[in-house]
Order: sequence, then C-alpha cells, then structure tokens
Amino acid sequence: MPQYCILFLFFLIFFSSSSHASVQDFCVADLKGPDGPAGYPCKSPANVTVSDFVFSGLAKGGNTTNIIQAAVTPAFVAQFPGVNGLGLSMARLDLAPGGVIPFHTHPGASEILVVTRGHITAGFVSSASTVYLETLKKGDVMVFPQGLLHFQVNAAKIHSSAFVSFSSASPGLQILDFALFANNLPSALVGQTTFLDLAQIKKLKGVLGGTG
Repeated sequence: MPQYCILFLFFLIFFSSSSHASVQDFCVADLKGPDGPAGYPCKSPANVTVSDFVFSGLAKGGNTTNIIQAAVTPAFVAQFPGVNGLGLSMARLDLAPGGVIPFHTHPGASEILVVTRGHITAGFVSSASTVYLETLKKGDVMVFPQGLLHFQVNAAKIHSSAFVSFSSASPGLQILDFALFANNLPSALVGQTTFLDLAQIKKLKGVLGGTG
C-alpha cells in the first residue's frame, strides 16, 4: 500500500475516533429543548452572551443541615449552559464535621477532586472489589474512574470542602443507599439481595422515605 494511503488511513482513524470533534466553536445549551444522549440543542449564537460561559454558584458553600451533613453544589449543564457539548463540568462539596457523601456512582463521567479545606477521607471500589482509600489534605487531588462506587467523608473536626471536575456536562448520579432504601422495592427482596436484617431494612427505609 502506498505510503500516502497509509497516512490517509491513519488520520481517518484518528479523527473518526476522537470524541466530540468540534465542528463549531460552542453549543450553549438551550435548556428549553430536550436533553438527549448528545446533550441539549444549541442556543442560537445570536442569543448567546458571556453570562452563558460564567457561573458564580460555587463561590458559596452549600447547606449542610441535613441527614448526611454535607452539600453538593453542581455546575452541570442544567446550571451552567456553556459546558454543553464540551465534555466537562464541576461541583463543590461541603462537609460539616461528621459529614459524608455516601457511596454513589456517576454512570456518565470520571471525576477528579481537589481538597480546598480540611481533610477528606475518600475512596472507590474497583470491579474486582479492590478498595482504594486515602485521607486527603488541602491541595491533594484524587481521581475516581467512571462508573465506580466511591465516597467522601469529612476526616477533620472542622468544615471541609473540595471542588470536583467531571468528564461530562451531565455526569449522572446514583446513590447506593437511596437505590436500596428510598424507593418501593419490597423489603424482603432487599433482604434477599443484600443479606441485611429485615428490621434494619425497614428502619433505613423509614429514614430515607422508602416504602414496601
């Protein structure tokens, strides 16, 4: 095969495999349109302003007066239309003393976290059930691969906080405790699949608002 054909095939494969290849400068989300696998439809460029590319919502800590004593403030596409189609987003974590972000997963994105205050014990579990666990201090960074169960716990006696970035404008979220105990899945089935005591299951459902 001639050399120029090989080069042509190389570039064809390279560019066709590059995700989210840009054919326009940006695609600010039209939040009035449907949110599909490719994101929201684009707002008309004539209606785009600089405010679409600026988000100030992470400047202030979230309300940690709740059952988990923690707050997550998102800067996803629904809050920050300028990230639509760019394959990234952010959030802020605030954890009061004793605060915890329970085991959860982001089906659509990997996550990278940087601690900005206090100490946070964070970890994830691989598909081989290997645990990767570390207590992070201010300035430390940890990555959580896409789809894996992970958590964060305040390891300090003071308020701790962190900023996280995701590899998607809509990373998705499923919290394990809520998936088990905050719906109408019959308690007997939860017991069969988790080996938990029925009384404990009903107690957790009562705390998280589940039925069944």
